[in-house]
Amino acid sequence: MVSRSCISLSDLASGDMFNFPQTPRKIPRVMTVPGIISKAEGNRSNDGDFDALSSECCEKKIIVANFLPLHAQKDMKSGQWSFSFDEDSLLPQMKDGFSSDTDVVYVGSLKVDVDPSEQDEVSRRLLEEFNCVPTFLPPELQKKFYHGFCKQYLWPLFHYMLPMCPDYGNRFDRLLWQAYVSANKIFADKVMEVINPEDDYVWVHDYHLMILPTFLRKRFHRVKLGFFLHSPFPSSEIYRTLPVRDEILKALLNTDLIGFHTFDYARHFLSCCSRMLGLDYESKRGHIGLDYFGRTVYIKILPVGIHMGRLQSALNHPSSSTKVKEIVEQFKGKKVIVGVDDMDIFKGISLKVLAMEQLLQQHPELRGKIVLIQIVNPARSTGKDVQEAKRETYETTKRINDNYGFPGYEPVVLIDRRIPFYEKTAYFALAECCIVNAVRDGMNLVPYEYVVCRQGTSKMDEALANASGSPRTGMLVVSEFIGCSPSLSGAIRVNPWDIDAVTDALNMAITMPDMEKQLRHEKHYRYVSSHDVAYWARSFMQDLERACKEHYSKRCWGIGFGLSFRVLALSPSFRKLSIDRIFSAYKKTCQRAIFLDYDGTVVPHASIIKSPSPEVISVLNDLCSDPKNTVFIVSGRGQNSLSDWFAQCKNLGLAAEHGYFVRWSRMSEWETIPVAADFDWKRIAEPVMKLYTEATDGSYIEPKRSALVWHHQDADPDFGSCQAKELLDHLENVLANEPVVVKRGRQIVEVKPQGVTKGFVAEKILSTMISNGKQPDFVMCIGDDRSDEDMFESISNTAYRSSLPVPPEIFACTVGQKPSKARYYLDDTVDVLTLLQRLAAASSSKSRSNTETQVSFESSI
Repeated sequence: MVSRSCISLSDLASGDMFNFPQTPRKIPRVMTVPGIISKAEGNRSNDGDFDALSSECCEKKIIVANFLPLHAQKDMKSGQWSFSFDEDSLLPQMKDGFSSDTDVVYVGSLKVDVDPSEQDEVSRRLLEEFNCVPTFLPPELQKKFYHGFCKQYLWPLFHYMLPMCPDYGNRFDRLLWQAYVSANKIFADKVMEVINPEDDYVWVHDYHLMILPTFLRKRFHRVKLGFFLHSPFPSSEIYRTLPVRDEILKALLNTDLIGFHTFDYARHFLSCCSRMLGLDYESKRGHIGLDYFGRTVYIKILPVGIHMGRLQSALNHPSSSTKVKEIVEQFKGKKVIVGVDDMDIFKGISLKVLAMEQLLQQHPELRGKIVLIQIVNPARSTGKDVQEAKRETYETTKRINDNYGFPGYEPVVLIDRRIPFYEKTAYFALAECCIVNAVRDGMNLVPYEYVVCRQGTSKMDEALANASGSPRTGMLVVSEFIGCSPSLSGAIRVNPWDIDAVTDALNMAITMPDMEKQLRHEKHYRYVSSHDVAYWARSFMQDLERACKEHYSKRCWGIGFGLSFRVLALSPSFRKLSIDRIFSAYKKTCQRAIFLDYDGTVVPHASIIKSPSPEVISVLNDLCSDPKNTVFIVSGRGQNSLSDWFAQCKNLGLAAEHGYFVRWSRMSEWETIPVAADFDWKRIAEPVMKLYTEATDGSYIEPKRSALVWHHQDADPDFGSCQAKELLDHLENVLANEPVVVKRGRQIVEVKPQGVTKGFVAEKILSTMISNGKQPDFVMCIGDDRSDEDMFESISNTAYRSSLPVPPEIFACTVGQKPSKARYYLDDTVDVLTLLQRLAAASSSKSRSNTETQVSFESSI
């Protein structure tokens, strides 16, 4: 077992109180593989030959998080380590969502330092006793990774705080980023030690490990990999300031399923993928998916839940009953409002206290009758901002208590210490209202815990002197900026920055009629009790299993270097076109049909000059000079542009506007396909398009003889995409009775007559050749976009439907490695031109050979 591995940064830069019942679990001895992360093996990227684990090892769920769900303590006298599960941790609670025979392995760091000499022994114990695999980060690396990049840079940024000056977050530091990469690589190495990639599922948690998926996907192309973000995901305007934004997005897209607490967080992520990577998402039977190099990356939106059994066991614990009786006596005759937050600048504690102050000021009759108990958990990070938030909270609390308190009454009670869980449940059970006022938070389970505690148990009812079966009430005031807010429809939602609104909400909560309080509470309890942590874990894992079903139905290739690595997944029959093979078939055949797209096939999309180069003109003339060849350019461009550009090509066929206009050679006339020649629909469609053009900066209309095209590639990506969807719907409605089709393509919306496709014109050309006695025995079609997919499908169907004595050799080829109906691909336009030159050379040499033979024969005569 490799336990103290750390790689070069420069290389990478290129507790146990409640004994409540738990799900029965079997902890196996997980086999590890010596040398699996050695340099020699680390470069291998196939999974087919992987035989690392014994066949006896059953399917596992590997849960990866920054910290293991363990308490660790060393006895300084004996030198012995003691470990126990952290029941507050979410990770062990997730097991309730898995089947009883599922083995769960945890990978993460301990919260204490372990001397290198003890790491092997500690690793052995944790693996055998707790099914945990520890990652031992060197102290300096841990400091830069966790306290540096994670807490001082990512955490503030993901909570919408930009480092405008040194007092408000740290500026981006390349060394801290290198530490983040290095730590993620170590975590990935540990996963590689225990994974059977064909059977096991890996579930990575939170922003600390966002690039870990790239390392795993690079090693195992078909790894079953999910990721859940427990923090907010910021809007694209915030996220785009991150210097390593693309690396993180691409790493997350190396997973199969990405989970978020709310649609807002998912929407921001999808917007970033659209704006920065040019990826569009679509909903597939209720599931949101992103197509990423042939793989579908699914998006899951589901807030995490709480462990009902743990809370109910805590409520039934004798210490909880004892504590609640003390609190009842202490605050007798007063209405209690409770808040539980970490000491953090994003939790809005001071804003909450200010609202309490204003409530007492505006409603003097409440003085002495209400009290805010604010429980402050220790800060998870350090810095000036945390100290400033703490100072402000204490100063505001002191001012309120001085102004509105009197002997025996303090309006605000601060409990600034880590309190036992039973004590927290006692405060929840007593409080008539709970307020969570965070200005930005990922999820926050405090409202859920409060709802369950207010529902109570028989023992808690006894301690509170509540009659058995009596109605339950409970009011929630929650910030609209926390993840649990959308799921709590009965809560009073507030903008935490609006002190007046929070004040009014508190007043409404404590003065609301009991019947309404009861109805709101019942609604919350139904949701919380049915959407617990087991439901969340089970739902996520079911979606992950569904997302991984097609792993072995496609061929996979790893492409890209470093953190730009990704996997290309394609059909098993899809392969790079062999020039030697097509050259051989070309020489043997006598009647050839060649179809070529224009933009992106013979001319690069990125080229500023859209006219064909002299090399393209020359190779097309060479191909057309062979009487055995019928060559067509099939393009969406207009007939005038194509006529001008290919004026030097005498025998070249042209199909303009996706085949609406066809010309067999320069000397022939343009023909139109036999579809309705009525273009009155343009008078309906064009005003609608103009309306959207005026409203969408950067968009424009391209009029064609047979079609109208609305382009939005120069508009804002999100707004342009939104407008395109609206325009598509609008045009479909107003043109419902017209003989046209409305299609949305890559950054366009197009209206054209029904039946006008590249596939139709290719079919027409092949049928004409067959009817003229020129049955093709070689058909080649090359294109790069969606419209060319019709051609790929059409040439196969036409060739096999025509009852030819011998089926022709068919070469349907797309440009670029991407999912396609074509069987072959070429990398780019350079490859296309190279292929055409090779074929043209064969035609030219055969033509010269025939000429020389003819001359020799005539001389001999």
